Amino acid sequence: MPENHKQYLAYATDNFLDWASRVGISTQTVMKVLLAANKVERQSYPSCRTLMKLADKYSIERIEDACSRALAYTPTPSLKNVQMILKTGQDRVKLEQPDISKKQSGKYGFTRGASYFGGGESND
Repeated sequence: MPENHKQYLAYATDNFLDWASRVGISTQTVMKVLLAANKVERQSYPSCRTLMKLADKYSIERIEDACSRALAYTPTPSLKNVQMILKTGQDRVKLEQPDISKKQSGKYGFTRGASYFGGGESND
């Protein structure tokens, strides 16, 4: 077997998961999704290795932020999702949490209150 093919024999699922756990919980979750993406787990190793190599190009913090952002979009992100987030710099923009404390019902002029439906007091 050629030398560049032998390097894949050295990898194991535990190696990928150990690395991902040292990076962060979001990266660990994405790594588990990548490993579960194929019927044969070894077929996922190139994707896992690419995710690890992205840490050389970008920082570990950015990898964690990108994985967190990818998980906010979908519960099963792909390597392409993480790569695109890193390439476009979306990982540097913090996710905005919706403020549910504000009253949203009177936001539009055509919203009907409880009195219209026969319950509650009228605010008119």
